Amino acid sequence: MASRYDDELWELVPDDGLPAATHLVGFARDLGPAGRVLDVGCGDGRLSAELDAAALTLADVSPVALRRAAARLPEAAVTELDPDAPLPFPDGAFDRVVCTETVEHVRDVQLLLSEVRRVLCPGGELALSTPAHGRGTGLAMAVGGLERHMHPLSPHLRFFTRRSLRGLLEAMGFSVASLSRRGGTLLARATR
Repeated sequence: MASRYDDELWELVPDDGLPAATHLVGFARDLGPAGRVLDVGCGDGRLSAELDAAALTLADVSPVALRRAAARLPEAAVTELDPDAPLPFPDGAFDRVVCTETVEHVRDVQLLLSEVRRVLCPGGELALSTPAHGRGTGLAMAVGGLERHMHPLSPHLRFFTRRSLRGLLEAMGFSVASLSRRGGTLLARATR
């Protein structure tokens, strides 16, 4: 089922989009080569284009975003996701799942991460990024106001610190190999 809400957000983004943030491009490139890669929440495919994958599958809840991603990466497989359903892939189907700037938008994070773990092959890797929150965010909110960081119309539903993201990934059965902060973003690599 298409997500009209997400389509409306993507319709506000110009077709040519904005360049992806340098630190996210670096994160995607630093992942190195992999066989079967799933990009969950691929958006318009700007970061997907930086992935070194033998076989790439693009997945998103927005048909608008997927059309743009498919145009950018015509060799990739494309799958529309239902926002509140299991991933439509078999167990162990992927060597790597990439989830950049997505988890903060997801209502049921436990479902998403359990499904990501299920579709990863044994020893497979999750590469995830999300905006970083912590002491600096608290200080900025105190000085600049809550509205600037947690606007009521923001599409962000979740806010992660290093500790909360590590705890979540470990609770969901992942082994966190690295977790760093760059450019206001948490960058995590974890294995199944």
